[in-house]
Amino acid sequence: MQKSECHGDTQLRNRVTGNYNQRTSPSPQIKHRTTVQRSKSSPSTNSPDSARKVHPRPSDKLNPKTINPFGEQSRAPSAFAAVYSKGGIPCRLVHGSVKHRLQWDSPPEHLSFDPLLITLAEGLRETKHPYTFVSKEGFRELLLVRDAPEKAVPVLPRLIPVLKAALSHSDDDVFERGLNALVQLSVVVGPSLNDHLKHLLTSLFKRLRDKKFKEPITKALQKLEQHGGSECLIIIKAKIPTYCSICC
Repeated sequence: MQKSECHGDTQLRNRVTGNYNQRTSPSPQIKHRTTVQRSKSSPSTNSPDSARKVHPRPSDKLNPKTINPFGEQSRAPSAFAAVYSKGGIPCRLVHGSVKHRLQWDSPPEHLSFDPLLITLAEGLRETKHPYTFVSKEGFRELLLVRDAPEKAVPVLPRLIPVLKAALSHSDDDVFERGLNALVQLSVVVGPSLNDHLKHLLTSLFKRLRDKKFKEPITKALQKLEQHGGSECLIIIKAKIPTYCSICC
């Protein structure tokens, strides 16, 4: 009789304990919903988005396409750079220990100024080495040949717009190269430059407002007057009334 009572008590306790465990333990459906909610609220660290946020790539900031898609690397080469790279300029740069020099493929006096002188003048607007040196030095040396006046005068109508572009350039170094080239041309062609001078003086007058260019421009105008004569002085005064003649 006692054994049956003990056995009955044990079964009763098991039923009570089982009911309690069923009430206190979450069902499989609740566990599943909880897991889904947690996965939505906290993004997986294995996703590509979270990986980029946690570990950004240095190339994201250094990529030139991201920084400036219109930068120099995406620009087409200039006309002068394209001609130079194809061997269209009959000279090459020779690096020296003290200064650089040009080595011509053939003597400059044997070369035609058309279109070489114009091409070199276009190179005056370059801002990178070696184009800057090749253009300014090539232009200067070409005008030193014995028959330079006879070769330079016929190309003046096409050469002047190119020089004007250099004199109108916003870069100070480009402007200085254009100014030096104009003086060198004046020495060679003399009064023949007068008919084209009015197209260049406007750019010089604008640069006179900059104090650092006042002296070099004044000296250049005096060179133009010296080689262009009295007619040149009239043209300069008409465009730049404040110009002081060399005769003053």
